[in-house]
Amino acid sequence: MAAPPLLLLVGALALLAQEQVARCDAAATCVGVAPAKRRPEVVSIADFGGVGDGRTLNTWAFRKAVYRIQHRRRRGGTELRVPAGTWLTGSFNLTSHMTLFIARGAVLKATRDAAGWPLVEPLPSYGRGRELPGPRYASFINGNGLRDVVITGDKGVIDGQGEVWWNMWRQRTLQHTRPNLVEFMHSTGIHISNIVLKNSPFWNIHPVYCDNVVVTNMMILAPHDSPNTDGVDPDSSTNVCIEDSYISTGDDLVAIKSGWDEYGIAYGRPSSGITIRRVRGSSPFSGIAIGSEASGGVRDVLVEDCSIFNSGYGIHIKTNVGRGGYIRNVTVDNVRMSGVRSGVRIAGDVGDHPDGRFSQLAVPTVDAVRIRNVWGVGVQQPGSLEGIRNSPFTRICLSNVKLFGWRSGAAWRCRDVRGGALGVHPSPCAELATSFASAAGSCSY
Repeated sequence: MAAPPLLLLVGALALLAQEQVARCDAAATCVGVAPAKRRPEVVSIADFGGVGDGRTLNTWAFRKAVYRIQHRRRRGGTELRVPAGTWLTGSFNLTSHMTLFIARGAVLKATRDAAGWPLVEPLPSYGRGRELPGPRYASFINGNGLRDVVITGDKGVIDGQGEVWWNMWRQRTLQHTRPNLVEFMHSTGIHISNIVLKNSPFWNIHPVYCDNVVVTNMMILAPHDSPNTDGVDPDSSTNVCIEDSYISTGDDLVAIKSGWDEYGIAYGRPSSGITIRRVRGSSPFSGIAIGSEASGGVRDVLVEDCSIFNSGYGIHIKTNVGRGGYIRNVTVDNVRMSGVRSGVRIAGDVGDHPDGRFSQLAVPTVDAVRIRNVWGVGVQQPGSLEGIRNSPFTRICLSNVKLFGWRSGAAWRCRDVRGGALGVHPSPCAELATSFASAAGSCSY
């Protein structure tokens, strides 16, 4: 008899954790920016009338529990434990100095009742809902203006039951932008680890206007045909650490953002200090992406020791006229790819606009992108580096990038780009100098 799907998920996450423990004993890590904390007090959702039978709606129990934690203010915080069982609930908020712990065998499941789902204001750096004008549906689990929050567990599951939302998107019957699975706004000291996220209605983890965020030892899953189910999307946030996780979704595994066109420019909060390390996964779109909503700017990004397979693009940096902002100081190091459609894409013509009020004069800049030690097999097309006319992308530097499996005649496509290339296969395009020395120092940063 085949093993139940939940047992397979738990087993896979356990194997992933064992591999990572062995691999990471002496490896670099950034999880110290927001470590998980032990709480002196532990309460159970069952103490607040919660019933884990998969039928009882527990929204009131979760809201009551969080209210109690918020107002009791226990020194050192409180852990809210979700024991084994299936806990059906609607959207709810967290509070500061708390841990949401999802035990082994526990499934925290979102209700499918879209009609009763709460609405919230659009993000100011987006000006409207990402999919539709006006407000947006609240995320399943929310935090706003919080400090010191942990979501963790013993390989428990958060299931967004996204299919009802995906079908509304496909049928064009959505009334508002779909809910994310987990979203924190204006918060600091956020730690998410050691659980499974599955079937998000929209983006899975969305820290926006946040500082000091850790996502580690996670498994994030959605069908490859599920629309816009990005894995982790740091958005106008600083000091974000994404490590030691497996992601397989219907959209970008990780996408760094910072607002949308004139709204993101006006809000003016960049994403910076983003580390993506030892992430593995598969997507019909991008493995690691920056943009296209990057109007507040993106800088100081490190991607290293990642593995991307059966995907559309390996590395994808994307922007467009009207975005404004900048993308700069990006390092991609030691990335392995297999079965991807295109290895590296840096493009200045990607992404839609929130409305017709964007400015054609808001031309983004892309500068100081270093991609090195990349190895790929089964790569259909090595890549494209295509900037913006009269505003070329600068200091785009490739070194030791070896991509194999491309079709006969496949070659790099380049225009409006400057930089250098050394040890690149197949041979780089003429726009990139074939040695860093002849690139007039542009790759010496």
